[in-house]
Amino acid sequence: MSLGNIFDIAGSGMTAQSQRLNTTASNIANAETASSSIDQTYRARKPVFSTIQQDALTQGQGRDTLGTPGQDAGKGVRVDGIVESDAELKMRYEPNHPAANEEGYVYYPNVNVVEEMADMMSSSRSFQTNVDVMNTAKSMMQRILTLGQ
Repeated sequence: MSLGNIFDIAGSGMTAQSQRLNTTASNIANAETASSSIDQTYRARKPVFSTIQQDALTQGQGRDTLGTPGQDAGKGVRVDGIVESDAELKMRYEPNHPAANEEGYVYYPNVNVVEEMADMMSSSRSFQTNVDVMNTAKSMMQRILTLGQ
């Protein structure tokens, strides 16, 4: 693996964590939105990640790899999609609420704000770790360039 691959791997991790942070922000922003029907109520969303395998990342790039042929080494991460939570929506009896249905119930999203805050901190830390990896690789490359001096 060359040092150049490190930037691809860390960059894919940063992109994935940015998407995770965006969905977390959307969930927190909609945590207290009310609706009069189940169909119109916001549902918590989560990104689904998967590993980018060796062949998919280096295909057509002409880079040498140190792994053996057919080795399924993870070379990054991608977001396969965003799924909605299957958790039950919160139903509250609030007959005076403007969004109450005929029976006086209001539906609230299935967003757990504490869990979302933990996800936010985790994605932020993962993003920062990938930045640190890139900075370390950059520093190593700069040191290599000074060897001939």
